[in-house]
Amino acid sequence: LNVGGPFDMRAERVAKESTFAGIIRMVEQAQRSKAPMSRLADRYAIVFLVVSVVIAVAAWLATGDPVRAVAVLVVATPCPLILAVPVAIVAGLSRAAARGILIKGGKALEALARVRVLILDKTGTLTHGQARIVSEVVFDGMTPNELLRLAASVDQVSKHVLARTLVTEAAERGLVLAIPRDAHESPGEGVTGRVDGRTVSVGGIGYVTAQSADEDAARLRSLKTGNGVVVAVAIDGKLAGGLLLIDELRKGTPQLLAGLRAQGITRVVLATGDRRGVAEAMAADLSVDAIHSELAPRDKVAVVLAERERGPVMMVGDGVNDAPALAVADVGVAMGATGSSAASETADVVLLVDHLGRVREALAIAVRSRDIALQSVAAGIGLSVVGMIAAAFGLISPVQGALLQEVIDVAVILNALRALGDGGKAIGTAG
Repeated sequence: LNVGGPFDMRAERVAKESTFAGIIRMVEQAQRSKAPMSRLADRYAIVFLVVSVVIAVAAWLATGDPVRAVAVLVVATPCPLILAVPVAIVAGLSRAAARGILIKGGKALEALARVRVLILDKTGTLTHGQARIVSEVVFDGMTPNELLRLAASVDQVSKHVLARTLVTEAAERGLVLAIPRDAHESPGEGVTGRVDGRTVSVGGIGYVTAQSADEDAARLRSLKTGNGVVVAVAIDGKLAGGLLLIDELRKGTPQLLAGLRAQGITRVVLATGDRRGVAEAMAADLSVDAIHSELAPRDKVAVVLAERERGPVMMVGDGVNDAPALAVADVGVAMGATGSSAASETADVVLLVDHLGRVREALAIAVRSRDIALQSVAAGIGLSVVGMIAAAFGLISPVQGALLQEVIDVAVILNALRALGDGGKAIGTAG
């Protein structure tokens, strides 16, 4: 779909050789390479079976009374494993869904509870993915709103993301835009047109100074920052001012990372396709252990695989280029509210609301659900073993064992349902 001016396109390769097709192949390869995960209940089931049979046989052989063996087997309830664990896991999934966090099954929840390394994409994850005007500089008596009005008026003919940002910002300020005439766009550089009888040029510093008599770009250097973009404006061949646009860090991100470390995350890594200077400027106030910049999709996969040596990895991203890394990570988390469908389909966890702070909630829910599941297993199996020993010594009849079994079952299931609550702990969120 072309929303700009007409152009000639020549296809030199078939679809299967495209970048997008390559990303899909990397996703499929990563998903096939994931090691199968042992489920929580499976790790205890065989041990419990062996213990139950050994106690029953020992009671029979030691006393010669088969009723004791029957009583032992009646008390040996597997419900802490076959019911309580799934109930705790499903309760955790339901709790997460109520908070706008879609966790795709029990395996993902269990893996999330073990995560120790966090890898974050920048654009659309740490930031909102949309630039905003944060500063302005004007010359020769021009007001900031008038500068923006003229720039946005001529930018109405452009579909560039920064042009759309200026038009949106002008609308939010209640500015009335004029219809530009004789507009001409140089793709990726800027736009020149006539607005209210004046010639207005909007674009990069190089483009605008080339369109004006004032070639001194130094007048706009005061706006330059490591992670911002300066949009210059010239009116009637004279530099009129500039606008600084920054895709700002989400509010509360430093506190979010500190909270994640308190929850057990031992390493935080920034992985982005942006330039090194932009990445370092963005991460200057963040507690990150490593920064990887100028990454292609395949490079992000390599970062995830390398970080696995330090512990289970959670990758958080939002774009198509993040999909392979999301697939290869132990837990892939997609910003589903604003991200690409490819990322959401590939990820194990999808944040249905545009709040990065939900990552903390997801981790807390996963850990709480796992802990409650383990409590249910430990309490249920422990009570069952005590009951089996009592039955082996003839202290409990088969009928009494059946009643005891039901009490244990109800107790561990009720305990497992506690995963539906938040444990009385409120977790702040980042924007």
